Formats: sequence, structure tokens, C-alpha cells
Amino acid sequence: MVKATAHYVCQECAADYLQWSGRCEACGAWNSISEEAPRDSVPLGTNARSVGKARKRNKGGVEFLDLDGPTADLPRRVTGIAELDRVCGGGLVPGSALLVGGDPGIGKSTLLLQALCALGSQAACVYISGEESTEQVKMRANRLGLADAPVRLAAATNVHAILDSLEVDRKAGGAEVLVIDSIQTMYVDAFDAAPGTVTQVRACAGELVRFAKRHGITVFLVGHVTKEGQIAGPRVVEHMVDTVLYFEGERGHQFRILRAVKNRYGPTDEIGVFEMSDAGLREVANPSSLFLAERPDDVQGAVVFAGIEGTRPLLVEIQALVAPSVLGSPRRAVVGWDGGRLAMTLAVLEARCGLALGGQDVYLNVAGGLRINEPAADLAVAAAIVSSLTGEPLPHNTVVFGEVGLSGEVRGVGQYQTRLKEAAKLGFTRALVPQQTAKAEKRRKSSMEILEIGHLQDLLAHFATAAHVTAERTSQEKSLALKRGKRH
Repeated sequence: MVKATAHYVCQECAADYLQWSGRCEACGAWNSISEEAPRDSVPLGTNARSVGKARKRNKGGVEFLDLDGPTADLPRRVTGIAELDRVCGGGLVPGSALLVGGDPGIGKSTLLLQALCALGSQAACVYISGEESTEQVKMRANRLGLADAPVRLAAATNVHAILDSLEVDRKAGGAEVLVIDSIQTMYVDAFDAAPGTVTQVRACAGELVRFAKRHGITVFLVGHVTKEGQIAGPRVVEHMVDTVLYFEGERGHQFRILRAVKNRYGPTDEIGVFEMSDAGLREVANPSSLFLAERPDDVQGAVVFAGIEGTRPLLVEIQALVAPSVLGSPRRAVVGWDGGRLAMTLAVLEARCGLALGGQDVYLNVAGGLRINEPAADLAVAAAIVSSLTGEPLPHNTVVFGEVGLSGEVRGVGQYQTRLKEAAKLGFTRALVPQQTAKAEKRRKSSMEILEIGHLQDLLAHFATAAHVTAERTSQEKSLALKRGKRH
């Protein structure tokens, strides 16, 4: 019998090596390779004898069905938390697995405990914690005013013991919604690797997902995140589950954003907005008005952007500050937006519009702790930068959206009618929009004042100082060109 030898596994990408190395050749991570002991036994159901028995039982193995055949109706379970139901696609699908990730202390456990307590009256709910004792979970429930909810608690980390207990419990009704907090604390005793390693996370997630599919149970898996903000462990876990949710937010803000990045039963990139309070997480039905609640009137460098997050229109304030740099290399600080797109916008403003930004520090912030990913914010960012540079604010009742190209042209964006409708509902009467959007809205005879922006030069016309600087620089360039022509 050949003796099994230990192997080495990268904890970032699950690459397998025969010997230890300081750097993973697959993903390039340093000090991520750790030794994992070999498996003493093969998990039940994967050896040759059990596979042969299964083939004899099934007489061929796999059963095929027609696509147009009858299907069982799977009604969704509505949690009663509207923002969570929105992100999940309208409710929880029986037999689905959801992975929830987020920074420590952001509110993952609080959100799922509130969801279980809301579901307790219509489904059998179980909360299993591998990080806290049952008494600590009860203390949080008392603080949230949920102590009387019919939710059962347990503190365990052995996945096989948990599943065996759930199998026995099914005779008495069983669990219909299960929360595992967190997947990094669970382990399968068939492996000698420590909890939280790639092998254990992958094996535990696989066991729980298969159990959920087999018995029609909705399973929430709480996942830790790395310093880059990605869910810790192998990426294969995100492929195994049906829905991946990220719980985002800045510690200095009370707002929390639940974002779906994968959803087999609903739209992706959908968001739910919550507000953290002493009584737990409170859902925000109209986030646009909340994000703009503390917005002052006529402030230079502040522009309202009409964006779309999933299927929801969202108005947020984009703030920019342009100041002379005292360093050899000016600073570019961004919060809530892509730093690469900011660099591109600054380059277009300087090359195509004649604004001198090379010696200026530029700071950009999306108010409220929200992160914007869509390119439709380009025009709003450019307007905020020009407003701060010239010291001239845009009118308080103006919204801006549009994508900027490298030649300075402003391109149209999708769902513009939804954006303008949300802006009009909140009292905005003017909109700076791409040229094609403006023409379409003028044909519809919109109630808002629509100002078309075909090029960034058209945007500068709304700032007298910027227009004067651009005209002066253009005349200087023309005079220099004439002088060169005379010399030649």
C-alpha cells in the first residue's frame, strides 16, 4: 500500500503543489501556500463500490427529462424585508443556496437574524453559529427586540454532525430556512485540514449545497472577505451557490448596501439599501431622498447624478475638490468610483477642453458611502470637477448623466426615462443629458428643462470662467500656430 504524502494548497486560488513555495505560480500570491494533510478515507458515495451499486440501482445512472415536460411550481418565500426580497429576485427560492459576504462588523449576522425572525411565523428556521455561542446570539436578539421569534439556535462547526441532526429533525417537521454563520468556521471530519482552508471551505460548501438541493431547504452561508473585499476561500464556492450577495458600506456612514453580483433566480446588480440604527438594520424605501437629505444649496463642486442600480433609479451627490498641488506629483483620491475612469476624465478635460489640471490635486467622493460602477457617471464627474475648478456651482435643481468618450463626445445611456422620472419625482427641473437623449425627450415634450450636451465643450458653456479660459487658450494656440507658419 502506497503511503499518502502531504500536499500543499494555495489558500487564495486552491492550486495544489508537491512542496512548499513562497509564491503561488497560479495566482501570484505570496505566503498563501500551506500544508494540508492527506485524506485518510474517501468520503461516502465516491468510492468504486458505492458507484457500482448506484449504477445497478439506477440501471444506467442518469435520468433525462424533456425541456417542455411538466415542472413543479416553487413558490418563493417572502421574508417581509422588502429590500432583501428585492435583491433576491422577489423572495427566497426553496432549495437554493445564498452566499453573503461583507467586511467584519458590517451587519451580516444582524441582517440574517432579522430575516429569520421575520420568516419564523411561516417557515421552520434554524440559525447555526460557528463563531458565537447561543447565549451571545440571544443577547443580540434581545437588543433587536426579536427574543420572542420562533427561531431555533445551535452552536456547532462539524458539518456532518449538523446535517445528521437536521436529517433526524426532518421527522418532526425539519428546517426550511437555514443560516450557517460562517462557512469559514465549518469543517468536514474526512479532511485533516484546518477550518477556513481552501479544502475545508470547498468541502463544507459542497455538502451544504447538496443537502439544500436534496431536501428543498434555503441555506444562507455567511462568508468572510479578504482585504481586497473578495469573499475568502476558493472562487469555486461562488460558482456552487445560486446567489452571491455582498453587504457593503463605510463605517463612518449609517447606510448599508446589499448588492447581488450573481443570482440564478433574479436580476444581478440589484441593490437593497439599509440604515444601521440602535434597533438593527432598517430598510430604506426611497434611498434617493435619503442620500440627498443633507445636500446644501448651490455648492461648488457638487453635482447630482441620476444613476441606475439594477432595476432601481438612484440619485446621489458627487463631490469634487480641485486644489493647487504642493507636490511634484499631484494627488488623485477617489471614494466610491473607479480611479481609472477619473484619470481618463481628467485627461479628456485637459486634452479636448483646454483645462489645466496637470498641476492640481483632485479629490472625488460619492456622498453616502455608495459605490458607483456604471460609466453614465462620467458627465456628472466632469461637471463636478469643472465646477470646483471655476468656483461656479450648477443650479441646485439640476441632474446630470452621460458617458464621455476619449474624443470628448458625450454618449447616450440606457433607461434615461427612468432616471428623469425619478429626478422629476424628487423636484428636479433641469437635466444635462447626452444629445440623443435630449432630442428624444424634446419630442416627448418632457416637463423638465432638457439641456443637451453633445461634447464636453458644451458642458463648459454652463460655466463662464471655464468657457473664458478655454477661449483664451484656443486663441493662444492659434497665434502660436501662425507664428510657426511664418517662420517656415
